Amino acid sequence: MRTHYYLSWFNDFFPEKLAKWLHEDITERKSLVMISGQPSGYKDEQVNIDDVYERAWFDQANIIFDEYHFIDYRMQKEDAQRFIRNASVIFLCGGYPVLQNDFLAEYELSDEIKNSNAFTMGASAGAINMSAKWLCSKNGGHKVETSTIYNGIGFDRFAFESHSRLDYAALVQGCLFPLSEEMDVYAAEQESAMRVKDGKIDIMGNVYLIAHSKIQKLAETF
Repeated sequence: MRTHYYLSWFNDFFPEKLAKWLHEDITERKSLVMISGQPSGYKDEQVNIDDVYERAWFDQANIIFDEYHFIDYRMQKEDAQRFIRNASVIFLCGGYPVLQNDFLAEYELSDEIKNSNAFTMGASAGAINMSAKWLCSKNGGHKVETSTIYNGIGFDRFAFESHSRLDYAALVQGCLFPLSEEMDVYAAEQESAMRVKDGKIDIMGNVYLIAHSKIQKLAETF
């Protein structure tokens, strides 16, 4: 089974214990493919991969690749799909989950990612879109008029939630309760992460499980 990492957000760099796990799990480092979380937000002809915020996390952890590719609307669909097929690691960047979800659909990337043999991870919006379903809630920090449930790539049968203001006080308001009746919801505060490996879930930081409208803080296993 493939290994997946669902990250919240890190203001500086990967914590040391997370970097240690990544060093062990990322065994092939030929190509890192990063998928934008705001794919239409760039006006330059070409993005400098060195300026992508999440790229610095890998550099700081001394996880270096031979090639780096950044996918957004400025890249042709066929090229984006080809880079994903040849990727060692696919990283779905943070940003705006709805815009990224629309981009994945328009470029037909979800199945390419799911069928790839690459190590796959996402941060914030990217991690949200890796999960089976997720809630775009008008009460959850999204600038929307109505709450909507979106389908994600669906590596694992659970929902994932991560936003900068997410904390226990926000969870008890209950906006995620209806979705939790359908499947488990994992909600991660900043500086947190989940690893799913061989069907086993490991936890780093403050992560909460919401199941059948009940909230439980999970113990760290990293």
